[in-house]
Amino acid sequence: MVNRALVTLSFLAAPMMANAQSFAVVDMGEVFEQLPQREQISKSLKSEFGDRVAAVQKMQEEMRTMIEKQQRDGALMNDTQKTELVRKMESLKSEFQLKGKALDEDMRRRQGEEQNKLLVLVQKAINTIAEKEQYDMVFQRGAVIYVKPTADISGKVVEALSKGK
Repeated sequence: MVNRALVTLSFLAAPMMANAQSFAVVDMGEVFEQLPQREQISKSLKSEFGDRVAAVQKMQEEMRTMIEKQQRDGALMNDTQKTELVRKMESLKSEFQLKGKALDEDMRRRQGEEQNKLLVLVQKAINTIAEKEQYDMVFQRGAVIYVKPTADISGKVVEALSKGK
């Protein structure tokens, strides 16, 4: 009876062992954090938007100067001067808000475009590593509760992308 049970268990275990799958995880946040391309993209975007950022900052400084002038000299100004200063401030504020919003939207769009390009590179690196090391599945780190440190291939992905700069 015991022998039959062992034989039956061995028949059941054999297909399970034959179907053993290997899994890996990737911490996408860690990968993106460590990519050397991130700094290049940051520099590129600063260069691309530097003039516009400077113009918006200059407008902000002009508004601050006008507010200080209004507080400092308001009591000495006549009604016409006060009205003129308020109109200039409102005009500058409107222009600042418009340009600031457009700049913010454009920067966010470009950052998204660059991040999507990086995501494609990361995905290719993951696929290459998974095929080379014969992983059946690769999960994002956040999708699993526990993983052995040896199953985390995040460092390998970063290394592969660092070589392929």
